[in-house]
Amino acid sequence: MNSAIFLKIFEEIGKFFIKHSPFIFGVIINIVIIYGLCRALDIFTNKIELKLKQKNSDSPLLNLMPILSKIVKSIIVFMLVAGFLQSFGYNVSSLIAGFGITGLAVGFAAKEAIGNIFGSIGLLADKVYKIGEYISFNGYEGTVEKINLRSTTIRTLTGFPVNIPNNILANEEITNVSNVNKRCIDLSIDIEYGTSNEKIDKALEILKDIAVNYPKMAEGGLAFIDNLSPSSIVVRLFAQTEVTNYYQFLEYKGEIIKEIIHRFRAEEINFAFPSTSVYIAKEE
Repeated sequence: MNSAIFLKIFEEIGKFFIKHSPFIFGVIINIVIIYGLCRALDIFTNKIELKLKQKNSDSPLLNLMPILSKIVKSIIVFMLVAGFLQSFGYNVSSLIAGFGITGLAVGFAAKEAIGNIFGSIGLLADKVYKIGEYISFNGYEGTVEKINLRSTTIRTLTGFPVNIPNNILANEEITNVSNVNKRCIDLSIDIEYGTSNEKIDKALEILKDIAVNYPKMAEGGLAFIDNLSPSSIVVRLFAQTEVTNYYQFLEYKGEIIKEIIHRFRAEEINFAFPSTSVYIAKEE
């Protein structure tokens, strides 16, 4: 009984394959063709990317290649599927018209997704940033790890990946920190009001010497009295350094602050802290 049932099932499967064999073989052939064309496109785009990198690593086309490749693959798949359906008597024209009407509805519903695609193309074409660069915008900052059709992924200083939609980035003021050629060091130091004139001059002399002679400092450093706060005299160091890497800059800035502390203490120049003096008048 069981063998008879299995034979019947295999017989029906055989009839199905015989009846629909042209369609099935057509599907298989189209899958093979689509796979082959996509692989050929990948090889072609890889060669173009290699040539672009050799000629000009900053070419906007180099950044657009992944997106263009995906668009071309989508067109290839659509055209082959449409041709295959047409060959089996399906009305592709009405199907395309249906896609057009559906596309309008989907376009309104998916305007954010479409905005992300055009945003990514705009960002890459304008060479705002590329993978591996450090950027900052709207309170976020980090290293760019991925750029795709929908979003950009950055790795923040805390180590967490953050995905930002490209249409938002396209409307933001983005600072590409990796492209900076100099970094600014702006330090305000509070010293006590009781500091003598000679020591005030010495404090400014120390800051000026650091601004001019400290290693990797750029020309044009300034040292001056910036303000008289309620509890201190504020002296200021304003200079630029040739250290551009963000993490190296943080270390370099720390070295500058340490140098100021050591040299001020060596000259017995005291740092001020917030304080209030209260004067009580005696009545006669």
